[in-house]
Amino acid sequence: MSKKIRLIFFWAVITTASQATAQGHRAEQVLNSELARFRLMTSRDTVQLRDYLSEDLVYVHSNSLRENAVEHVRAISTGKIVYQRMDRKRADVRLYGRTAVVNGEIQVTGLLNNSPFDVFMLYTAIYRKNKGKWQLISWQTTRRAA
Repeated sequence: MSKKIRLIFFWAVITTASQATAQGHRAEQVLNSELARFRLMTSRDTVQLRDYLSEDLVYVHSNSLRENAVEHVRAISTGKIVYQRMDRKRADVRLYGRTAVVNGEIQVTGLLNNSPFDVFMLYTAIYRKNKGKWQLISWQTTRRAA
């Protein structure tokens, strides 16, 4: 192999490794942001939670209830829904520029209108990076059969 071809090959390997590292770091940021959002939801800290939600959020619960950002925050702040535990079991991230799609599995325990629930769900979450923060723009869950 000529010296020029070896240099091109070496550059390609380094560039690919560097891009993979950057992608991995961004995916980790998305997942950490998601966990922070879960903590804020379980602690009912709706003031900070707003920073993690896009103004045009569409939030679809596993019971098919659909909320926008204001309705979602209100449901948590009034206690209509109380998230006691949100335990993410698995999550895969795909990145598309300033947009991230997360497909995962989550166990959620809480109260809905004072009635307890404990559900295992599959979810799809879409995030958009806005002013340096990953904000949720869409959430949809499906109950998983036991």
